[in-house]
Amino acid sequence: MVRIKAGVSRARSLGLPTVWGAMAITYKLVCPLAQQNGLGARIVTSAVFFAVGTGLVVHVRQALLRELREVRRVAGVAQNALLRPLPPRLDGLDVAAAQLSAEPGAAIGGDLYDVVGTEHGVRVVMGDVRGHGLGALDTVAAVLGSFREAAHDEPELGRVMRRLERALARRLRERTRAEHPAGAAPEGADAEEFVTVLLLEIRRDGAVRLLNCGHPSPYLLRGGTVTTLARAEPLPPLGLFPLPPDPVVESCGRLLPGETLVLHTDGAEDARDARGRFFALPDVLAAAADERPRALLGAVFTALLRHTGGSPADDVALLALRNDRRRALSTAAHEPARPGSQRPQPASGT
Repeated sequence: MVRIKAGVSRARSLGLPTVWGAMAITYKLVCPLAQQNGLGARIVTSAVFFAVGTGLVVHVRQALLRELREVRRVAGVAQNALLRPLPPRLDGLDVAAAQLSAEPGAAIGGDLYDVVGTEHGVRVVMGDVRGHGLGALDTVAAVLGSFREAAHDEPELGRVMRRLERALARRLRERTRAEHPAGAAPEGADAEEFVTVLLLEIRRDGAVRLLNCGHPSPYLLRGGTVTTLARAEPLPPLGLFPLPPDPVVESCGRLLPGETLVLHTDGAEDARDARGRFFALPDVLAAAADERPRALLGAVFTALLRHTGGSPADDVALLALRNDRRRALSTAAHEPARPGSQRPQPASGT
């Protein structure tokens, strides 16, 4: 259907130039004035051909602009289907995400994220495919598609990660067969293909559990302070080594009302300015810690683009989740504070 419409549109765009060209040729061959060699006749003939040429240029330009707008519209729909917009609220959590691709003209690249509400709690994935830009989109699609099913089906995060590992392995095998149809793929052709993946689970009582395969740890914003959420060393990225038989899921305490988690890809902290200085993500988060997730991410991206001169070298993705659940903090008051953090105070209006 799309091809038929495109063919009809292209035929229509060629119709008018053909008519104009025929009119110009007819004028030259039939009109007596065009046969004369006087100055006035030459001026009139030149004016006719100039008008026809200008009309052709304007028509072709308008046709190309229409086609470009249509291509962008279709690309936007496809990109939203892959990296779909997140709901602003999910199970009492205020959610916001933003993506910046290093590929010119692309809205998404090698970074991936998603948030889904399940019977096991709100589950989050954040990942980064090796490389950036459009070449990584097929791997992004494989990982996200597997997560969106496994997050609902699997009760344990370790089993969700195993599903992602299998989906990635299948995608790499399919790519190898497509690139080497004769079956002569070089040994270790997929050895350098990997994805860093962070799985996060926030249960109804605020309990946070995390499983990390080579991805930067999230930041916890509480009481004006910014701390690293995870304490354990991450596992290797998916695709480099097989997962261990029983991946250890880290318990990270509770996300209390008024607290915010910020997940990010390494493109944020690795961004450099003209003098080679890294972007100070924790400092920017601390300055905007009291903001809602959408405003928080806006402040971070504004500072990031200013730091890099508007041209980051790598894809950047940020995702913020703020606990807006209204409940008493009496149970949390008896919990021991996490190392390196202060006891949270109830936020106003929560």
